[in-house]
Amino acid sequence: MDLDAYSTAHRAQWDRLAELGRERRLSGAQSDELIGLYQSGATQLSAIKSTAGSTIPGDRLSVALSRARLRFTGVGANVVSQVPRFFVLQLPAALYRLRWLTLAVAVVTIAVATLYAVWITGDPRVLANVGSDAQLQQLVNSDFIDYYSANPAASFAGQVWTNNAWIAAQCVAFGILGLYVPYIVLSNAQNIGTTAAVLFAYGKGDVFFLYIAPHGMLELTAIFVAAAAGLRIFWSWIAPGGRSRGQALAEDSRALATVAIGLVFVLLVSGVIEGFVTPAPWPWPVKIGIGFAALCAFLTYMLVLGRRAARAGETGDIGEFEAGSTRIYAS
Repeated sequence: MDLDAYSTAHRAQWDRLAELGRERRLSGAQSDELIGLYQSGATQLSAIKSTAGSTIPGDRLSVALSRARLRFTGVGANVVSQVPRFFVLQLPAALYRLRWLTLAVAVVTIAVATLYAVWITGDPRVLANVGSDAQLQQLVNSDFIDYYSANPAASFAGQVWTNNAWIAAQCVAFGILGLYVPYIVLSNAQNIGTTAAVLFAYGKGDVFFLYIAPHGMLELTAIFVAAAAGLRIFWSWIAPGGRSRGQALAEDSRALATVAIGLVFVLLVSGVIEGFVTPAPWPWPVKIGIGFAALCAFLTYMLVLGRRAARAGETGDIGEFEAGSTRIYAS
């Protein structure tokens, strides 16, 4: 494309678009003209960006299009009014898309953790490399249990919440790199397997499960979902299907960023359980029951509500209009 020639040919249209976009009041005919110019201008901007990339004429046209769009769409939707759609449609649909990949991440994590635990407990030399007998006794008899009550419940809940939310956000944000998510998954599995091995080796395997179960069911599921989202983003540009790589990456990144936001609230719940329920002097069936109920609520939200949202055509992405044009159409 000869950008100068193309700009000259459409300059009058773009100037008229900018002029109408600045008008305080528009007649019916002017409104129709503005919409027509907007549609053709959007196509022309797509042509410029797809062939020449970011250019000064393209940036000027983009500004004129933004101003024109505000004229016939009004102000943006109130953020508060978008909250119900986010939680009822966008978030559950995005979670539902990840259901099988989440299951795969969970299976891999459990398998690797189990292998580590069996390996360490089956070989005293490996167990000795984890720590000295005194250090391991300290972990088994006090450190593992005291971890949940060493700090005030509120501050501890806030600490684990922010830490886990940060890990989940990193899985989504850095998923495109391909290697970061497997590293997080395998590191997490190694830590779980090593801790379990130490407690089982000293006859405290029941303590491991009792203290992990109340909060761990929901917390680990949330991390599995975040890892699945990161892997899905990575795969979107490896195998985009019928979409271009740029389009696939943009659509899936926008949709699955929804998951990162939603998991902040899920991990808040698990943080509260870890800070207030796990160390509480309640019967273990009650504490584990609370954790199991929280997990069931999340899975119901993910699978039942998510299935309904997906059947309604939701993907977790923003609307087609807000996302912008993805194809060039002849005007």
